[in-house]
Amino acid sequence: MCGINGFTFEDQRLIDQMNQRTAHRGPDDTGTFVADGVSLGHNRLSIIDLSPRGHQPMESADKRFVIVFNGEIYNYKDVRKELESQGSGFRSETDTEAILEGYARWGKEVLLKLNGIFALAIYDRRERELFLARDRMGVKPLYYWTGGQQLVFSSEIKAILTHDVPRRVDTDALGIYLRIGYVPAPRTMFEGIKKFPAASCATVRGDEMRIERYWAIPDEPMLSDRAEATERLRLLAEESIRSQLVSDRPVGVFLSGGLDSSAVLGVVREAMPGMVKTFSVGFKANLEEEKYNADFELARQTAKYWGTDHHELVISGKDVADALDDVVWHLDEPVANLTSAAIMLLSRESKKSVAVVLGGDGGDELFGGYPRHALSAFVSRLGFFRSFTRSRALSSRPGAERYLAFHAAREEAVSGVTSPLL
Repeated sequence: MCGINGFTFEDQRLIDQMNQRTAHRGPDDTGTFVADGVSLGHNRLSIIDLSPRGHQPMESADKRFVIVFNGEIYNYKDVRKELESQGSGFRSETDTEAILEGYARWGKEVLLKLNGIFALAIYDRRERELFLARDRMGVKPLYYWTGGQQLVFSSEIKAILTHDVPRRVDTDALGIYLRIGYVPAPRTMFEGIKKFPAASCATVRGDEMRIERYWAIPDEPMLSDRAEATERLRLLAEESIRSQLVSDRPVGVFLSGGLDSSAVLGVVREAMPGMVKTFSVGFKANLEEEKYNADFELARQTAKYWGTDHHELVISGKDVADALDDVVWHLDEPVANLTSAAIMLLSRESKKSVAVVLGGDGGDELFGGYPRHALSAFVSRLGFFRSFTRSRALSSRPGAERYLAFHAAREEAVSGVTSPLL
């Protein structure tokens, strides 16, 4: 990952402070651009083209555009080839430059050509216009604050807080968090600081910011033939996993023992030459005993089957407790996910031998989700449900627990799918 920072005025000291706050996101290089009414900052983790030519902020060939970019574009070579056929030249082998020169030629339409994960900002020095964009699924983080005819953005909230912005809890966001365990976009736990929406872009000129959606999930026809659907799914999954192996640094796999990460490993093992490194985390049943959970043992069996260079990390409750301060600092806002500490500790371990890891996170949601998602989708279609359940809860205290559980499921769907705030 990299870190991007910026704001719509010039201040070298402030942009340096923002870069310092996000230095952990990019240990390989740091840079700033302060001119023409804007300040941009970047912390680089080198994945593609490890040379100094990948330094950011990066200027376009004609010096008109400046970019800061966090993420990876898996099809950047195809984008680059198309640009070269139209006369564009390149000074590096980075995906960053492919985006930059693509924007210089096609404007915001370049986003539709990108297959990858990203959060980016591009400044037009001639028009004094700032362009922001985030990937289709919102994988890469991007936060922003507006006030006093200024905009501040960053990969992390803590960097925005280096500015003189109000530090007040968003009580509505707090209420949502207590119901569903996280704060859905566009809110954060900080009043006035927002999550930039996924699959969206924005233009900022002066004190005006216009956000628009550039992509929506297409309404594809359902395949009725089970065998055809199965084969198509397999091919698409393999294509997706293979495309993400584009890297000039070692790639590993987080292996939980479940279907998702095991399937990822199977494709990686067949696609990558040489030994694949896998990483698993297990938990002690208590501080005295070293009994691994079932997933840990399944991960070990899967690694043995594929013949990987397998690394295991066993952690205790004390390890998790000791890591909590760091977890909270990195997350910026609370998330009711007990695996956060384990993932952070495993990431530190894997960092010793690889720079990039693939995993199976998101597989359950991608393939239909959990029962609560089906319940939420059903409830969100009932226009009268909100007033009915509220009155019911108020009139019947013994049923409050059941209401709150059902309300949490409905609120998750409403907040994440149908809310006009999105």
